[in-house]
Amino acid sequence: MISGMQRRERYHVKIGSSNPSATASAIGVYLAGLLEDLRADETGSVATYIPELGKADPRAFGICIATVDGQVYSAGDFDLPVSIQSVSKPFLYGAALQYCGRERVLQQVGVEPTGETFNSIVLDEVNNRPFNPMVNAGAIATTELFPGATPQARERGMVDWLGQFAGRQLEIDLQVFGSEHATGHRNRAIAWMMLNSGMIARDPEDVLDLYFKQCSVLVSCRDLAVMAATLAAAGRNPLTGLQVLGPDNVRDVLSVMSTCGMYDYAGQWIFDVGLPAKSGVSGLIMAVAPGQAGLAVYSPLLDAVGNSVRGIEVCKRFARDFALHSFADRTDASSAIRGEYSAREVSSKRIRSPAEATVLQQAPPELVVLELQGLLYFGSAERVVRRVADLAGRVDTLVLDFKRVAMVDRGAVGLLVRVLRTMTGRPRIVLTETGSLPPESGLIPALEALPEEVRPEFLPDTDLALERFEERVLETSGVSRRHDKLSFAALDIFAGLGPEALASLQSAVSSFRFETGQKIISAGDEAHAFFVVARGSVSISLTQGGRSRRVGSVGPGQAFGEMALLDGGRRSADVTADVPVLCYAFSVERIRELAADRPEILTCILGNMIVSISDRLRRANQQIQAMG
Repeated sequence: MISGMQRRERYHVKIGSSNPSATASAIGVYLAGLLEDLRADETGSVATYIPELGKADPRAFGICIATVDGQVYSAGDFDLPVSIQSVSKPFLYGAALQYCGRERVLQQVGVEPTGETFNSIVLDEVNNRPFNPMVNAGAIATTELFPGATPQARERGMVDWLGQFAGRQLEIDLQVFGSEHATGHRNRAIAWMMLNSGMIARDPEDVLDLYFKQCSVLVSCRDLAVMAATLAAAGRNPLTGLQVLGPDNVRDVLSVMSTCGMYDYAGQWIFDVGLPAKSGVSGLIMAVAPGQAGLAVYSPLLDAVGNSVRGIEVCKRFARDFALHSFADRTDASSAIRGEYSAREVSSKRIRSPAEATVLQQAPPELVVLELQGLLYFGSAERVVRRVADLAGRVDTLVLDFKRVAMVDRGAVGLLVRVLRTMTGRPRIVLTETGSLPPESGLIPALEALPEEVRPEFLPDTDLALERFEERVLETSGVSRRHDKLSFAALDIFAGLGPEALASLQSAVSSFRFETGQKIISAGDEAHAFFVVARGSVSISLTQGGRSRRVGSVGPGQAFGEMALLDGGRRSADVTADVPVLCYAFSVERIRELAADRPEILTCILGNMIVSISDRLRRANQQIQAMG
């Protein structure tokens, strides 16, 4: 804990200063302009019923926005530390929900607006409990629920809890705490009344000590914006990545903030601004745009209700200028399906022989891929399951690609589970690219719990789903899958060479075996040879940003690493065995030596390479057109 004097020395900020890196951005410029527009408004007065709060500089004014992906934009006195006061109440209510459970908390405090002032000495006579946790009586009741075996443990835990939302260690201002403790007689009356009614069980002075300290924790506008952004991000701190509060508990906290967070101005607030919010008598206001950002404003000039005059106007303008009102419709349920294509329009990256390619082009397009995107909630997921049901009787395999899906909520999970339960026959359902979904979505566990006959298949990427479908088509069509070791004459890259030229190639070849998952080529290696698959298959992959993505697959009779013949440079990709593989390796140097006496060898190989590359480019163009 630190004293007020230490606080002012340690955090001296020039009034009107701004964050250069923030104001350089469009949002930063907007905030700076907003701050200057409203600075002249000097209506309202600084709170004095807590003496220490009366020392605030009425000119102080700061604004900060933190997005759910961790961007922070600030203007004015954004880093001036002030006591959090009643803005601590949503976070302690969240702690009570998290540690004690919803039902236990509802026994102790309700969720109804009071129509009274924040410090009224009144209980809900029907339920014998405080009306809601945003007024002092309810906050004192929820503070009693904070866990800890001793007062010291509860104090440390409370400061740490608030710090997890802010993303840094916070401290208590001793002078503010002393001032609160010395003048908090009305809060004592509330606490003793609740002890008498059975709403709290511990010594009221013990409960009030923690309550006064939680109100005396120092935060800056920046801290509070990050705390609000943590609520906006379903309880995950956007700076630290820590899941502080469970999504269901966040929902309950935001619900109570919407109806009770601005005291008896709450109705007008939700009408004008439309965002869950909480104010405090130190001059702080915190507003939450769920899924988007947190906003914090500091200006100690308060209106008659106890809300920051400038802070309310900042929130009104911000919500209006960026269409953030919670009841404004910004969703487009129809955009959940980004694209749709069949296996005939888009093939896998597996390189196919001409015979295989012909069979696949003539086969019915019985695999369809639905590329999903954005947020899946009831409205958007309904569009997806409607299309799934529409395709069910017409395709053999349906792939749902989640690569561009950012979130799947509980309603969408329930809808997907229900529709998959009906898929007892066709089609086979395959889900791809689900690894990037946040674990709290619960989609994978819910689908894995389905009965085996309707449980979908999970694959890491859509290309693998396409390849497996193609393999089944080729198997059904009777096309030879070349399980035996191939002779030189059967290798595509040597097509057109005569017996003598093929015989001379024997001196340039070595045979290698690789087990499943074994790396054959690593990106960056020097390229001295090229390879031909004699048996099995290999995958070609690139690594970007620490993530490996398969870009091609090569099967029996086909070459990889053949660019070594053209430039002899370094390898550009990794090649890994999909199954036990037998490969022929050909020395580039030896091939060139042979070509000195038999030039048709190199001419034929390069010609076959050009035909192969041309075919790949043509197919890539077709796929780009099909995928839009």
